Amino acid sequence: MHLRDGLQTHVTVRQRYDHLVETGAVGRDTAQERVVAALDRLTDEISAKRLAQKSSALGWLFARSRQPREALKGLYIQGGVGRGKTMLMDMFFELLPVRRKRRVHFNDFMADVQDRIQKHRAARKNGDVKEDDPIPPVALALAEQAWVLCFDEFSVTDIADAMILSRLFSALFANGVVLVATSNVAPQDLYRDGLNRQLFLPFIGLLERNAEVLTLDTEKDYRQEKLNRLPVYITPADEAADRALDEAWKAMAHGRPTEAVTLTLKGRQLIVPRAAGDAARFSFADLCEKPHGARDYLAIADRFSTIFIDHVPVLGEGKRNEAKRFILLIDTLYDHRMRLVMSAEAPPEGLYTAKRGTEVFEFERTASRLVEMQSRDWLEGWAERREVEAAPAEARQAQG
Repeated sequence: MHLRDGLQTHVTVRQRYDHLVETGAVGRDTAQERVVAALDRLTDEISAKRLAQKSSALGWLFARSRQPREALKGLYIQGGVGRGKTMLMDMFFELLPVRRKRRVHFNDFMADVQDRIQKHRAARKNGDVKEDDPIPPVALALAEQAWVLCFDEFSVTDIADAMILSRLFSALFANGVVLVATSNVAPQDLYRDGLNRQLFLPFIGLLERNAEVLTLDTEKDYRQEKLNRLPVYITPADEAADRALDEAWKAMAHGRPTEAVTLTLKGRQLIVPRAAGDAARFSFADLCEKPHGARDYLAIADRFSTIFIDHVPVLGEGKRNEAKRFILLIDTLYDHRMRLVMSAEAPPEGLYTAKRGTEVFEFERTASRLVEMQSRDWLEGWAERREVEAAPAEARQAQG
């Protein structure tokens, strides 16, 4: 905490960023510093608005009844993978002195919106509500839950989401919601090759009017620099391995909070015990000692680009089911060209000790793939693929 005009106020993003630089956690970067300054300006504006709203209970009531409310202009932070966007946005969210705030992956937010819309339609069919259009009440409920929304990885790929975004966010902004988002693409490149894109275009103008667009165009990928110095297959799976994986996870998370995530599959849910951005961390027991199948592993591969697995044991005759799941898991991660970081009791060729059954031959392929996934070519290819995926569609077409 620090003092401003004799009053104790919140710690700034600048102070937190300078501390990380001083401790060597990050390198000082002018592009990042521009974003830091913008985040602190927005924090001050939000804090001033919050104090104005609280200055008079009667004024607050009148303010709530005005339509539309005057909204602050938020921020849309655009840049490539590993540039520090999420780290800075998370600092802002943590330090923002507002109770009704929400930080969420954009796809998870839209899944919540679609679920609320379906519930409203069901309630309308049952006669429980009178309003035909679900967007206004859904937007109002979201705004009442949180008037500062922080989105990680803003990206539009689903046509159902694309078709409602303009109306949804018009209503959110009218209810005073402030948007802070990170994205790999500029607003003009959102939903670039999407079906019926002309119907989506009004949202781009709405976004640019309600959020300042900042480009984090630093050339270095700080996360990749750290990860390149870390091992990805660690044996044996002892305390030293735990510490090594913790260090690798910290580098991969790059300042983002670690939290559990729920993936929704048809008719059931899959819990990811630890996730940060596009990285997920499991124990071997989480993934292979539970009755998971191909659909589960595909859901994980579709949602994340990096998987950590702790404590892979040596598998023998009594662990055939676990071995089958592990074979399927590695095949899935390999086919999706993912980065794998794991600790194991033995090198890849020593992980399966059974002498009979089809798993013996199948595991030979698994061991070979585990070796390949440790190679420099694999890891450099992973980084290149992430850059291509982060690039706007026009750039991808030019590369192709």
